[in-house]
Amino acid sequence: MEFNPLKKIFLAFVILYLPVHAMAWGLLGHRVVGQIAESYLNKKASREIKLILGNENLAMASNWADFVKSEPSYNYLNNWHYINLPAGLNEEQLDFALKRDTVTDIYTKILFLSAELKNKNLEQEKKVMYLRLLIHFVGDIHQPMHTGRVEDLGGNRIQLTWFGQNTNLHRVWDSDLIESQQLSYTEYSKSINFIGKNQLHSLQSQDIAQWVKDSYSISNKLYANVKIGDKLSYRYIYDNIEIANQQMLKGGIHLAALLNSIFSA
Repeated sequence: MEFNPLKKIFLAFVILYLPVHAMAWGLLGHRVVGQIAESYLNKKASREIKLILGNENLAMASNWADFVKSEPSYNYLNNWHYINLPAGLNEEQLDFALKRDTVTDIYTKILFLSAELKNKNLEQEKKVMYLRLLIHFVGDIHQPMHTGRVEDLGGNRIQLTWFGQNTNLHRVWDSDLIESQQLSYTEYSKSINFIGKNQLHSLQSQDIAQWVKDSYSISNKLYANVKIGDKLSYRYIYDNIEIANQQMLKGGIHLAALLNSIFSA
């Protein structure tokens, strides 16, 4: 039967409308992303951010979007944390989907928040909220399972064990894998914040669509390497911790580059 790429893209957009409730990176991972971003901010962006957040640094601001999930009035933010896509899209199909994406998801909301924060007349209360949200969502989009599949709620329905304790694929990537390193967020940031000048410049120039494509590619590999009931432990850490570390590092660099562009315009 002949493959119809447009039919598959239509399926992607149907899926984009469906909700998945999940966190990404957990407290530790988000703080690592924020801490790394601090080291790549330019002076003007740092000044502007301080005018908005005061003494709250990026690491401390990074988890606000998850904290407010306990408040029902913020429920409308739930599907700002992720984008769900079907398996097997190639780069051309993914580009097609993102260019035509107008639904509420992490990709469209990062674009929205970035544009809003460039508005010099935006009221202070919204500046604070939007900046906190943006910091968090840039972290989220680098957690591969936040470009996961709707049928398993971004890996939440893939039940596993982690060193004998019940967990799921999403939680492994939220927190289990990262917390296995037993580091504080400042220790963790220092341990992975190393990058060559050429690679740094390359990452700083990447657009947000590329962040989605990279996370989506990783998520497909993660799905392929586990099945329900797998017993994960040291071998999974050995095989995957560098992926998590690189995603957090990229998240921090991308966040700083985005904030520099917003506040240095």
